[in-house]
Amino acid sequence: MARQIPLNTLRFFEAAGRLGSFVKAADELRITHGAVSRQIRLLEESLGMALFERRNRGVFLTPQGSQLLVAAQQVFERLDATIDALRKPVRHVPLVVSCEPTISMKWLIPRLSHFYKQHPEVQLHLFASGGSVAFQRDGVDVALRRNDFNWAVGIHAEKVCDEWIAPVCAPALLKRGQLHLPLQKVLHTSSRMTAWANWRSVSKTDTGHGDSQTYEHFYLSLQAACAGLGVAIGSVFMVQEEIDSGRLVAPFGFMRDGSEYFLLSPLPFESDPRRTAFLQWMRQQMHHEPP
Repeated sequence: MARQIPLNTLRFFEAAGRLGSFVKAADELRITHGAVSRQIRLLEESLGMALFERRNRGVFLTPQGSQLLVAAQQVFERLDATIDALRKPVRHVPLVVSCEPTISMKWLIPRLSHFYKQHPEVQLHLFASGGSVAFQRDGVDVALRRNDFNWAVGIHAEKVCDEWIAPVCAPALLKRGQLHLPLQKVLHTSSRMTAWANWRSVSKTDTGHGDSQTYEHFYLSLQAACAGLGVAIGSVFMVQEEIDSGRLVAPFGFMRDGSEYFLLSPLPFESDPRRTAFLQWMRQQMHHEPP
């Protein structure tokens, strides 16, 4: 029979592994250094393996310890999220939505009035962020992300839509005859450095190797395109407003780049009517093909 692992020892282990110090773990948990050391030794004896290497200048996770730390953090994050959800009447607290800043600004915020008309009982709080999500640390309920990274095991992921991208520029470049292949001025963004390579791959188009300029965020590269400084790659969900208003044009058309948007949650969507409502609304709003 497998030996039972005292759950409380995992709390001590998680703190020590995360902080890289028994002393710091003791301070955080408000207990003695000796108590932390004893609890971790008990856990190691229960598992029959060393989780830390003890050296003169500190403690360091073994490979087995590193693996257990990831699992422990995921378990405690889900436990904390579940307890928070049970304690709060979900219909009376905002749903915290994490979304990439440019999509938040250019796509989601302009459509929020439509969401509130359909779901007046749900309030949203936007958290502008991209990449991996620390749900518990940042108090995030759901996160809209492209599947260009691996999210943690145990996260509930629901596909929302495909990604569509296209080169976009100011209409003035077309009028002056400055938009032709190879492109003379290409605008990049540090937050998605492979965007042009992805478009060339799916469109089978050689844009050449003209001058280029890199901006820190998508929003800046798109603003530069609106100002006539060159041609940027744009997601349809970031440039639809500018396309509709005529500030930008997409002369080569939009194409799927093979990536997809997912809504992520540490809890099952069906456990929370706010999550379900937001997921269904996002699918309705993002399902249509771009022009």
